[in-house]
Amino acid sequence: MYAVIGITGQVGGAVANSLLQRGEKIRAIVRNAEKAAEWKTRGAEIALADVDDPEALKTALSGVEGAFIMIPPNFAPTPGFLETRTTLASLHKALSAALPKKVVYLSSIGSEQTHGLGLITSTHLLEEQLGSLPIPSAFLRAGWFMENSQWDVAAAREQGKFFSYLQPLDKRFPLVATEDIGRTGADILLQEWGGNRYIEVAGPRQYSPYEIAESFAGVLGHSVEVIAVPREEWAQKFVEQGMPKDRTAPRIEMVEGFNSGLIHFGVPRAEHVIGRIDLKDVLQKLITRA
Repeated sequence: MYAVIGITGQVGGAVANSLLQRGEKIRAIVRNAEKAAEWKTRGAEIALADVDDPEALKTALSGVEGAFIMIPPNFAPTPGFLETRTTLASLHKALSAALPKKVVYLSSIGSEQTHGLGLITSTHLLEEQLGSLPIPSAFLRAGWFMENSQWDVAAAREQGKFFSYLQPLDKRFPLVATEDIGRTGADILLQEWGGNRYIEVAGPRQYSPYEIAESFAGVLGHSVEVIAVPREEWAQKFVEQGMPKDRTAPRIEMVEGFNSGLIHFGVPRAEHVIGRIDLKDVLQKLITRA
């Protein structure tokens, strides 16, 4: 039996799906049982627990062979990442009591850095605080999600434009499909190891913004122009997308970390996994669903 937190999301769902396909039993840890109804019909055991409730989490994580854990994404954290710290304290307490045989965590490339990470600070804190537990732990340092391109579908399809915050436009960045992350997570859960592992996961190749636009064009069947969003416009653009005016700094710092090369794929002391799924395949799915 393998416990999965985040099963209703893309990565957690991919982990669970991969485990089920291999004949393994899973326990879906969710706040709302209705959202996990599909997984129950597929044979998953359902455990109700909020990530900020250590007692409920302890029960949900007890008696399992292994667990996949991710913290809720927060694109507009309060100063000091207070929400993340609360969740990590809850997870630490629950895991210390439940002591599953092994844990795989969703992390991010760049999490080994101590500064300049912006939003990725949350996974740096995750590695720092949960890596001290006496449990074999693997931290999946995923690249930039290919599925982030869902926010660019409308402009690419209707205006023939792709507005890029990743810059310069000819610089290649490590993108990865969530399905590849999930499959890797399942692979690792079925392995045995001791201590902490740090595993970077990227797609079969890296892409520049020019190449992302070309991939959009190949799927849509018309030209797509890539446009670099000026740095001085980022904060306002993020506010227009719904972010609080005083919470844009972490997202800006994260993007700058990718652009400067501070956040990159290929840290020497990490393991490296190359996925199978090409960006065009992901874009095709996103455009079909849009």
